[in-house]
Amino acid sequence: MKQIYTAFAATLLFLTAFSPVSAHQHDLALTSLAQNNLPKWLYNPVTVDQLKAQNTKTKDMPEAEIIALDNQWREEVNASSQPLITEVLGTPLSAYLKQVKADSQGLFTEIFVMDARGMNVGQSDVTSDYWQGDEAKWQKTFLEGPQAIHVGDIDLDESTQQFQSQLSVSIVDPASGSVIGSITVGVNLDAL
Repeated sequence: MKQIYTAFAATLLFLTAFSPVSAHQHDLALTSLAQNNLPKWLYNPVTVDQLKAQNTKTKDMPEAEIIALDNQWREEVNASSQPLITEVLGTPLSAYLKQVKADSQGLFTEIFVMDARGMNVGQSDVTSDYWQGDEAKWQKTFLEGPQAIHVGDIDLDESTQQFQSQLSVSIVDPASGSVIGSITVGVNLDAL
């Protein structure tokens, strides 16, 4: 009974706290965050260099291989042996994203960078899957061009009981101006 009450109370809080006007205000705040704050730390050499290197490596990778890697990742999430996850979490980019998350003082709940094929390149935390290329966070950024911003739905994170949204933007190579990847940042709306 307590679980039903908690779920009902959370739903009621969500509906009253995030009316269409409030949701619109959060979209505006997240868009402002993407335009004004993310570029300050996003375009560092470790991000750009690692994206370029992975794009070169995966440029001609068959979709069947991408799906196999995604399946491997999903199996590893709850396994004791996690070679693919360990490889991605062990990169300099992942170490950098973990530090950015820690420095955000609770504003960012997760950060992950995706390559030109939608595969993870670096991340602050383990994601549920490796390939994001079939999801709006990648499709509405990487495929849309250099200025693309995608604001995800507002969700209640069950583990933290905090409202959050995913903010995704294209990553552009500063030298060429071309889109080389995208980033998704989970934003704690209570901290925003």
